[in-house]
Amino acid sequence: MTVEIVFALVTAAALAAVVFAVALTLTLAFDISGSAKKSVSVGGALLGATAGMWRLVRVLRRFDEQRRMGR
Repeated sequence: MTVEIVFALVTAAALAAVVFAVALTLTLAFDISGSAKKSVSVGGALLGATAGMWRLVRVLRRFDEQRRMGR
């Protein structure tokens, strides 16, 4: 079970980082500055956290379903 928890945490963190990196890349690519840059960064952080939590819950639920089925 520990391996599955670590896998869920690592993949969730990686997904969150990728989503935030996309938002950061957009601010750099379009030369956004000031309050718009802050808004995009905060939005990217929120989307990244949401995507990470979704991934974490999805992986752990899938593992629980497989464990209950005896796989």
